[in-house]
Amino acid sequence: MTETETNVYDVVVLGAGPVGENVADRTRAAGLTTAIVESELVGGECSYWACMPSKALLRPVIARADARRVPGLRQAVQGPLDAAAVLAHRNYYTSDWTDDGAAQWIDSIGADLYRGHGRLTGPRTVTVGDKVLTARHAVAVATGTRAVLPDLPGLAEVKPWTSREATSAQAVPGRLVVVGGGVVATEMATLYQALGAQVTVLVRGKGLLNRMEPFAGELVAEALIEAGADVRTGASVESVTRTADGAVVVVTGTGDRIEADEILFATGRAPHTDDLGLETVGLEPGSWLTVDDSLLVTGTDWLYAVGDVNHRALLTHQGKYQARIAGAAIVARAADAPLQAAEPWSAHAATADHECVPQVVFTDPEAAAVGLSLAEAEQAGYRVRAVDVDMTSVAGAGLYADGYKGRARMVVDLDEEILRGVTFVGPGVGELIHSATVAVVGQVPIARLWHAVPSYPTISEVWLRLLEAFRDN
Repeated sequence: MTETETNVYDVVVLGAGPVGENVADRTRAAGLTTAIVESELVGGECSYWACMPSKALLRPVIARADARRVPGLRQAVQGPLDAAAVLAHRNYYTSDWTDDGAAQWIDSIGADLYRGHGRLTGPRTVTVGDKVLTARHAVAVATGTRAVLPDLPGLAEVKPWTSREATSAQAVPGRLVVVGGGVVATEMATLYQALGAQVTVLVRGKGLLNRMEPFAGELVAEALIEAGADVRTGASVESVTRTADGAVVVVTGTGDRIEADEILFATGRAPHTDDLGLETVGLEPGSWLTVDDSLLVTGTDWLYAVGDVNHRALLTHQGKYQARIAGAAIVARAADAPLQAAEPWSAHAATADHECVPQVVFTDPEAAAVGLSLAEAEQAGYRVRAVDVDMTSVAGAGLYADGYKGRARMVVDLDEEILRGVTFVGPGVGELIHSATVAVVGQVPIARLWHAVPSYPTISEVWLRLLEAFRDN
């Protein structure tokens, strides 16, 4: 019989991705002893199969697209991308899928790293192999999500791609079918079309990026089609098979037959909670974990769920924000200090999760949004008006790219005269979104925004055009 080793900590964190790392960093900085458990690579999904590799892959694509829109530079960048160099650039940013540096960082903050699959085995108790970790104050679940594949007969034998295979592939397929219309689908379609693949996008719904304003998906779809991709809406997948010679055959609901070398399913995410021992503490295995604004799991006084696993905002930057909030709440509760979890915008409340979440989609053109769309604001009961600007009216946009195509919208709360949401679509707009985030989170009055003067001639001048459009209509 294996002897069990018991170790006692103030805090135990399940998951050593960016979210778990930030929880550990906050609790260690406050002097709480902290253990962090990881079953895969330290650094998590974001570092090796999501944010970092995908953006490293997309950066050359976007840079070339921007360069081709600049007179005098266009002719110098007409050749194809060096796919091998692009993939090598990605390999560099993933450290070739080794986590030595990330593990050293955990050691540097004074947290203890346990490698292996951690499971709850009772209140405040986590078992990792033959080790039992007991938490005096808190266990934080930061295990993230996994890709969901549809229930299609024989799909496992096809060996379809998910986001992991798409971001870690070491070669570019000649033909790629992308199933889905969200962020992963549009970014990977943009990437592989630019690297030379013939891309077919199959979207069950009416368009792309349906969580954003409708014009965002429309402009991204238009650009993909112009680049040579085949974008089909209202297209469900009925069957997928792989032939003896390795080709993937897709049959759609309308009977279309498509052949490809690989197929990527980007059709949703599920929480990594199915084998965490949730049943030992009265929770449903495989479920999303419901939390309050301090990230404390409902019905407990010691279990926290931070990041994607709570389904509030499946974004790394939002998960790291939650980690800072959770860390502060854990520290306060451990010290019996006053907690302001019910107070908006306090250090212990993840208020921004509700109506102020920013996101950038790194397609060409980029799509960036923060807060509520027009439809969401109306559904929430606000009396609002959408103010739209064609970004060709912005001098800085024309200088940024010859023939610049883009659009901006701000959703104005007519009663409070503040912004409930902002969306930009166009080249380079990802760097605009933080200004919009400050305006939305800060609830900056429209009258005050007139005094935030955009530098001329930059794309940021779109803010002046939006304010003028609101004034004049």
